[in-house]
Amino acid sequence: MEGLSIRAAAPSDRPQLRRAVIELQDSESRLHPSRLPGGQIADAYLDWMQKRAAEQGAVLIAEIDGAFAGFVAGWIEEENHIEETPDSNRFGYVSDICVLPAYRGRRIASRLLHAVEGRLRAGGVTRVRLFTLAANRAARASYERSGYAPYEVVYEKPL
Repeated sequence: MEGLSIRAAAPSDRPQLRRAVIELQDSESRLHPSRLPGGQIADAYLDWMQKRAAEQGAVLIAEIDGAFAGFVAGWIEEENHIEETPDSNRFGYVSDICVLPAYRGRRIASRLLHAVEGRLRAGGVTRVRLFTLAANRAARASYERSGYAPYEVVYEKPL
């Protein structure tokens, strides 16, 4: 896409990242009652996300002609599930991806995913996972267009 650039996040990007975290969280809170409002969690969530990404991952920013359009965050997870293969226990994890409403429909999410996958692949992982709310049909369609397929399905029953 002409005018699109993807780069590592810098400390000066925090206000734009905070705005995107709020957008993402508010969008999810409209889809499921378990999600808190974005403004309530943005600072703590952003701190946590950036700390995790700094360890073995990245936060990447998408810009169109210099304007913030969205971000992706991901890192390497290492688990110890006895029933799974070693390459399944050490995987890339995409924690968050958000494209601001004005920039949606331009396949920016796919470009962000591709960029973070490259970073994670360089860390030696052979698979990448991400999670989304079942009701988030737009995100699911975007992930499937980018080559992702369902891996596990979580069921919930309110009591």
